[in-house]
This record gives sequence, C-alpha cells and structure tokens, in this order.
Amino acid sequence: MGDETTRKKKAAALLLLMHLQEQDEKLLQGRNNQRRRRKPRSIWVRKWLSDKRRERYGHYSTLLNELKTEDEKAFYNYTRLPRGLYDEVLRRVEGRIEKKDTWTEICDAIKAEFAAEVIQCPTKTEEWTALVEQFEKRWQFPHCCGALDGKHVAVTCPWNTGSVYRNYKGFFSIVLMALVDADYKFLWIDVGSDGSSNDASIYNGSELKEGLESPNNIFNLPKEKSLPGDDVPVPYYIVGDNAFGINKRLMNPFSIRNMEHNERIFNYRLSRARRVVENAFGILAHKFRVLLRTMNQRPETCRKIITTCVILHNLIRLRYPATHNNLMDLEDQNQNVIPGAWRNDKVLLDVYHERARNTGTQEGRQIRRYLGHYFTSKAGSVPWQDKMIL
Repeated sequence: MGDETTRKKKAAALLLLMHLQEQDEKLLQGRNNQRRRRKPRSIWVRKWLSDKRRERYGHYSTLLNELKTEDEKAFYNYTRLPRGLYDEVLRRVEGRIEKKDTWTEICDAIKAEFAAEVIQCPTKTEEWTALVEQFEKRWQFPHCCGALDGKHVAVTCPWNTGSVYRNYKGFFSIVLMALVDADYKFLWIDVGSDGSSNDASIYNGSELKEGLESPNNIFNLPKEKSLPGDDVPVPYYIVGDNAFGINKRLMNPFSIRNMEHNERIFNYRLSRARRVVENAFGILAHKFRVLLRTMNQRPETCRKIITTCVILHNLIRLRYPATHNNLMDLEDQNQNVIPGAWRNDKVLLDVYHERARNTGTQEGRQIRRYLGHYFTSKAGSVPWQDKMIL
C-alpha cells in the first residue's frame, strides 16, 4: 500500500514538472516572438505643422537656402557635397523619396539611381585597358588594373550574434573591401562581412576573385602583352598587400627579410601604386564622418549607409575632383610624399591579415620576380626610385 502511494506521488510530481516545463517553453517562445515583432514605425508631429508651414519655416526652406545663397563653403561643410552635386542628387532622387503611402529610404533611392552609373567594375577589354593606361601614366606601374584593400567600420553588436562581428582589435565591425582605380574611385566593393573575417577569406569568396581568375576570362581582361620596352608577355593583375595570396592576377610585396635590391625596388613601386586605395579610404572617411563613429543601426542598414557614402564619393571624384586635392597625398617635384589632410584625422582600421590561409602560386612568384628585374632595368626604372629605398 505504501509503495503504491509513493509511486502515485512520483507520477504526479513528474506530470507537474512536465507541465511546468511546457509552460516555460511557451513563455520563452512568446518572448522571442515578441522580440522579433518590431513595433510599426510612427511619425510624431504636431497637427499645426502643416505642409505650408513646413515650406515656409522648415529646415530645407530656411537653413539650406540661406547657406546656398550666403555661404557656399558652409553649405559644402554642412552637406559634405558641392552645391551643384547636391542639386543634381536631389533632382534625380526626389521622385523616389517623395512621401507616399510607405516609408521611403533615401539611401535606397540614391543607390537605385546612381550605383550602376558610378560603381562599375569593368567587364570589357577596352575598359580594362583604359584603367591600365591610367595606372601606368600616373603611378608608373604597368599592367595594373586596380588596388585592393579592406577596412573595418565600427558598429554596435548586432542582437543575438555573439562574437561574430567582434574583430581582432576587440570592437564590433563590418568590413568594407574595395578595388580602387588610379584616380581614387571605387570600382568594386564588398560591404557587410562580419568583423571577425580576414581580408583573404572575404576576397577568396568574392565575385571579383572569381571573375579575375576564371579560366574563361569572364571579365574580358586584356591578353598577355609585353611591358613597355620589353619583349616578354606579362598578364594583367591587381595589386594588394601580403594579406592576399600572390598569383598571376594579384601581385603582393616581397617579404621584407633579406631583400635584394630589385626586390626592394619592386616593393617601393608596388607600395606607390597601392597608395591610391589607402587614400580612397582615407578621403571617404574624412568626408563622410559617420564611418568614423560607431554605427548604431542594424547590419543591413549599415551596409546601405556605407554603400551610399561610396556612391557620393565617386560622384565627387567624377564631377568635382578638385575638392579632394587638399585631402589626398601628393608628391613634390622629387617624388617625396606630402601627406594628405586625411592622415591627420582618425582613420579606418585595417582588416586582420591571416597569412596562413594565403598560399600563393609559383606562377605568381615568377611574375613578381620578373617585374622586380624589369623595374631595375633601363626600360622599366624611374629616375628617383633608388633614393626612395635608402
């Protein structure tokens, strides 16, 4: 009798425990669902702020118009855009951002209107050829199609992501990787990889690498051609730092240990060509300072903001390039670097270099070795290079 009563009590206790556990699971699920459901966006405004009053007293109708007519320099500092470019952007996106029945994102409108026009990775041979000629003329680095690098943009830790976005410096970020032309314009960008990623893993999974290294040459890169004053065919490539594995389509520096003279010359020439991507990032962040602060938006919104900043940067380079003259590095008559204003400011952090995953190819090393000899030959040298490596 006693054993039977004990068994019944144990069974009742077990049922009660299962019931409580089920209730806890339902409660937890309900809280998670509640977290996922975002409150509808609402716009608070006083009833007496009619459209007519906004047209008469609003920010756009008063401050911006005053700055336009009275102080164009202040207008430029306030909007981060020259007046003419501001008017062009507004004219072209105003149809996309007029208030209708839905909430419209201005970043989406700018991207839809300008992205395909101003961020263009070439896909035709003649387009690549024009880029190569620009690099050779401006930076004396033949067959170069662009300079590659990546930077961190700080963000608040996205909800429920743990340490995924935490980078090697200990803060949370997303990565902007870019290929830049000889005139500091962004040709290709990859925005939004989590901060724990490294340069190599992002590039290795990108459509840029796939296109550049495809056996079928889907990017239509020019065929191998001899360098100026020489007779050995050399492929076309981009340049990067040691974070990226060397191959026939990507040149990186020699190791700094026990370098020979021609290797030091190659590293100087490559570093000079890579300066464009360092300056492009520096100018971008100096001009659009939201990139230098910790962004509080969700990752997808951060991606939109960063992409919009790149679009506006390229628009300035295309329409008003002189506005960047004091920001970028310059060279004096002896090719000594005069640091640009962006270097006096806070800068974006480099992406972590995990070299163990970047095994280069023997073909790439042979091309780099050949370029090193070419740059020290009569055909490929420049008059000032020897003093730059002392």
